Amino acid sequence: MTTWPILSVVTFLPVIGALAIYITRGDDEAARRNARWIALWTTLVTFAVSLILVWRFDAANPDFQFIEKASWLASGITYHMGVDGISLPFVILTTALMPLCIIASWKSVTVRVREYMMAFLLLETLMVGTFSALDLVLFYLFFEGGLIPMFLIIGVWGGPRRVYASFKFFLYTLLGSVLMLLAIMALYWNAGTTDIPTLMHTAVPRSLQTWAWLAFFASFAVKMPMWPVHTWLPDAHVEAPTAGSVILAAILLKMGGYGFLRFSLPMFPLASHDFAPLIFSLSVIAIVYTSLVALMQEDIKKLIAYSSVAHMGFVTMGIFAVTTQGVAGGVFQMVSHGIVSGALFLCVGIVYDRMHTREITAYGGLVNRMPLYAMVFMVFTMANVGLPGTSGFVGEFMTLLGTFKVSIPTATFATLGVILSAAYALWLYRKVVFGALTKPSLASIKDLTARECLTLFPLVALTILFGVYPKPVLDMSAASVQQLVNNYNAAVTAVKAAALIQ
Repeated sequence: MTTWPILSVVTFLPVIGALAIYITRGDDEAARRNARWIALWTTLVTFAVSLILVWRFDAANPDFQFIEKASWLASGITYHMGVDGISLPFVILTTALMPLCIIASWKSVTVRVREYMMAFLLLETLMVGTFSALDLVLFYLFFEGGLIPMFLIIGVWGGPRRVYASFKFFLYTLLGSVLMLLAIMALYWNAGTTDIPTLMHTAVPRSLQTWAWLAFFASFAVKMPMWPVHTWLPDAHVEAPTAGSVILAAILLKMGGYGFLRFSLPMFPLASHDFAPLIFSLSVIAIVYTSLVALMQEDIKKLIAYSSVAHMGFVTMGIFAVTTQGVAGGVFQMVSHGIVSGALFLCVGIVYDRMHTREITAYGGLVNRMPLYAMVFMVFTMANVGLPGTSGFVGEFMTLLGTFKVSIPTATFATLGVILSAAYALWLYRKVVFGALTKPSLASIKDLTARECLTLFPLVALTILFGVYPKPVLDMSAASVQQLVNNYNAAVTAVKAAALIQ
């Protein structure tokens, strides 16, 4: 495919940028300016290199591509990297959003700027590594390593309750991941390897499947997050700086869904089949309950955070329906939600930078002073609702379509989430944007700056493009999704046939 280790370059290029910032010592204005520019150029170059992956990717091949493999630790643990049609969209989403996060932080972060930029660059390496790792131990190190920069981003540059929120985020996610580590060890003892492609084609005993599935589920459910282990997310979002919220919603939440697709379905198909009703129940509760909770929020960020939990409910529902439309819709919904939710948090950050409050009651009538902002915010609100013509519609429709084939009651109840999302999203938009401009504090508020347009307009274009023409994302993942569904169905059918023979 390529004669050079392109995945390693995309993964570790941000570390070089972080080292360059570290070398530029000092805390004066020049050092801060240099840190911003180094971080921006590093993320832009990383994104440009990652586009080569898309250019050279063979969408018709369902197997892993751009393989890099080298001996690493004893007992067969290797440095093994590669991407397929399921992981590549998340790699590109990560590299595409990072420059926008750096630009969004340009003015709003004024203390410890060097450390902030270094934390974001290290976080990018760990996120890309998570989606590219093809060894369980390597995956676990990247997956868990991402907690540390995010913990610091929330805890150092967050809001008034940042320490509480950062520790809650860290402890919740770490607790689930300890169980996953035990499952990784059990899989190694069973198969004698931690190589993910090998394990995907290795028969795991039924009893081990059940316990390993539950252990992986504990980690991924917290990461998504699924109801009822979602309570850390609103606190983390409210306290995190704007760019931290963008990455948290757009990328870190997707690691849970990616984990289900990469591990739970292919490695533990029988356990996934047995636990599918549980997932459907939790998904429907998440969709309906957290949508109702979102309706009651007074903080804009909290409302969007609860809406993220609801939208992730569609993802888990579609994935565990294990139909072609359901799984493809789950992948698309995660990509779409990454764009839309990230953009919504950027929109909140823009008015917060001007007014230093996120209370819904502090706003009203912004369309009179910020018409451009009102238009952009409307596009993302409509996408969050799932309006046809936006990317939010495609993912939700496909997950519902895929689930209807498996469980009509689940899909029927989940459809309530579409109605409720319209209720809370349109209520928020009306309260913030429409009405008369009566509050004196808003009389002199300024519309979008050129820098803010630079962060939001690409996301507007992608939201509409993927809503009208979702083919690029769907085609990229189609072959890998089809292979995943076929292997799952073959494993479940074989067991059912054996049971009938007995």
